[in-house]
Amino acid sequence: MYIGYRFSKSQPETGFFEQTEGSSLQEALDIIKLKYVDSVRIDTLQSNAIREMMNELDPHSVYLPPIDLKETNEDLSGNFQGIGVEFNLTRDTVNVTYVIKGGPSDVAGIHIGDQILKVNDIALTGMNSAKIKNAIRGERGSKALLQILRNNSLQTITVVRGNIPTPSVVAAYMIDKVTAYLKLDKFSSTSYREFMENMDSLKKLGMKDLIFDLRGNGGGYMEQAVEIADEFLDGDKLIVYTEGTNSAKREYRCKRPGIFEQGKLAILVDGLSASASEIVAGALQDWDRATIIGRRTFGKGLVQEIFELSDGAALKLTVSRYYTPLGRSIQKSYAAGKKVYMDEVWERYANGQAFFADSNKINVGKKYITHSGRELYGNGGIMPDIFVGMDTTRASRDINKLYFNGSFNDFVFHYYLDNKSLLSPYKSVSEYARNFEPSKEMWQKFVTWSQKDSVNLSVIPALEKGKVEDRMKAYLARFRWRDNGYYEVLNTKDSAVQKAIKILEAK
Repeated sequence: MYIGYRFSKSQPETGFFEQTEGSSLQEALDIIKLKYVDSVRIDTLQSNAIREMMNELDPHSVYLPPIDLKETNEDLSGNFQGIGVEFNLTRDTVNVTYVIKGGPSDVAGIHIGDQILKVNDIALTGMNSAKIKNAIRGERGSKALLQILRNNSLQTITVVRGNIPTPSVVAAYMIDKVTAYLKLDKFSSTSYREFMENMDSLKKLGMKDLIFDLRGNGGGYMEQAVEIADEFLDGDKLIVYTEGTNSAKREYRCKRPGIFEQGKLAILVDGLSASASEIVAGALQDWDRATIIGRRTFGKGLVQEIFELSDGAALKLTVSRYYTPLGRSIQKSYAAGKKVYMDEVWERYANGQAFFADSNKINVGKKYITHSGRELYGNGGIMPDIFVGMDTTRASRDINKLYFNGSFNDFVFHYYLDNKSLLSPYKSVSEYARNFEPSKEMWQKFVTWSQKDSVNLSVIPALEKGKVEDRMKAYLARFRWRDNGYYEVLNTKDSAVQKAIKILEAK
């Protein structure tokens, strides 16, 4: 009832909110406020009560306190207000790993490799990454007084904060003369525009075939997914439809000629491809428009809307389910509770589903037939047409330790700062990918570096050493050519990308 009262301003007049009697929840809050033995924060009690009520709904209906709502909006807005740097945090040291060209920090003279010690006299030592971001970010036009350490010299630099773009298209390049690769990592408010700009550039470079990478893309705005799917489908084909107990059925159809209606298309997905990603993949699979390659998707077929409350908080509430053009609901069960539901994707590693297609028990229940006669199923995600399992050669515990504690990233970062000249001869990422190989000297430095984490790499198997060196090579490329370079190098050994190239060549 309390939630209903807060919803009243955004809901149609039905008579429900016209009742004059107070709810039991409000009565309880009033009694606590008047009679409780100690002082109490009523707003905290209200927040906790709402949070508990939301926990009784589906896993994607959540209560968002004001600070969480701000972060959610920023994440999907396509930009934020800040100083325009990327950083990593290693052993309490904030290292600038990238400075956005033309951004506030670039204009002020911040360099890659600078260490930020203070922001407006606030020491960053001991803070986690989230608190550091909050200290660095601020309103556009406000000033951030940074104390930095550069080449063992303390300096103070003033940066005027501004709007910083956060692209959702993180890589777009030509693999060969006709095949392009494009990776989208979320569906933000700017994703469709970014997608179209990059597709236009790729077409000018000769793109005939496309590998569209949605792996790790957890979704975002549904309308952005619909707009992008429209660019691959012709006529007025149905893309998706939504329906709920309190939401009438609504169809989303193609409405314009698409930029890529005819070329050969492969979509890459995995267990973290969810929601809006599944809308795109599901529509293109149902219409036989693309070959879906990779691993079974997350299985989120619910649509949420955000309802703001009067205190600045909000409810992210599931209002309907969505269905693919053939009528498939790909929502997996959440009957066992939120924790089991969210952990299910990680259970796929333990039970073999991330490695072997036969372990995925999804081809059960109602059968759906595409126009070409292919059989598809719902309930539990989208099963790819071509399954590519994860590499069964897993990294050792010691290597994973270096990955997860940031030591690996820190080593490659400092190696880049000390050896920039090694990358200078390479004029393009493709040239670098073909010809650069980490040296014995680089590996030996990494072996020595790892000893401070009590890791002995002198006896690492040759196969695992080669994979670590491949990762070093890709990370070095990121510092020179950003994410585009990182993925172009990484994808030369990526099994799903290489499989997609072969599938497109064979069509």
